[in-house]
Amino acid sequence: MTTAVPPRRRLDPDERREQILQAAERLFAERPYAQVSTTRIAQEAGVARGLLNHYFGDKRALYLEVVRRASLLPEFGDAPLPRGSLEERVEVAVTWFLGSITRQRASYLTVRAAEGVGEDAETRAILDQAQDIAAGRVLEMVGGDPGDRAARAVVRAYGELARGAIREWSREENLSRPQAHLLLSRALLTIVRDVLPGL
Repeated sequence: MTTAVPPRRRLDPDERREQILQAAERLFAERPYAQVSTTRIAQEAGVARGLLNHYFGDKRALYLEVVRRASLLPEFGDAPLPRGSLEERVEVAVTWFLGSITRQRASYLTVRAAEGVGEDAETRAILDQAQDIAAGRVLEMVGGDPGDRAARAVVRAYGELARGAIREWSREENLSRPQAHLLLSRALLTIVRDVLPGL
């Protein structure tokens, strides 16, 4: 059975690169690294296989770029940091975090990165950087000091709970999204109100 190849159209280099990345994100989210071929990625993207090498070098470099994009959460934007009560700021932080989670991103944050090219230094560095950036953003949102190393470490540890909640919601379907939101909001509120002041 022949798989239909999407029709090709002329795109500028940035659009073509994005098209390849989106196809790779879909495939790597569904299957482990070893089960995704460059031929299949090219078919999914509707491009010649040689373009993958042109834009990314090889499959591993493309995979690392997918992990980087999936693990680096979006900027909070130019909007002012949330104001109001601690409870309101925590709600904004958790809503921002969960609002950034797509099916592909959930896959990388919870499972696929570890199944990809293994626990190599580059993959670990990407995930560690993403966790540290997210911890700093969350601290800013809830009125904490992102420069406080201990506070940042506590929020990175909270990130492990967040990844577990995402997995239980998006992959295992043991939690609904509102239940995951409740868990993460209450846990973050407790950390900010009761744990950080005692450090």
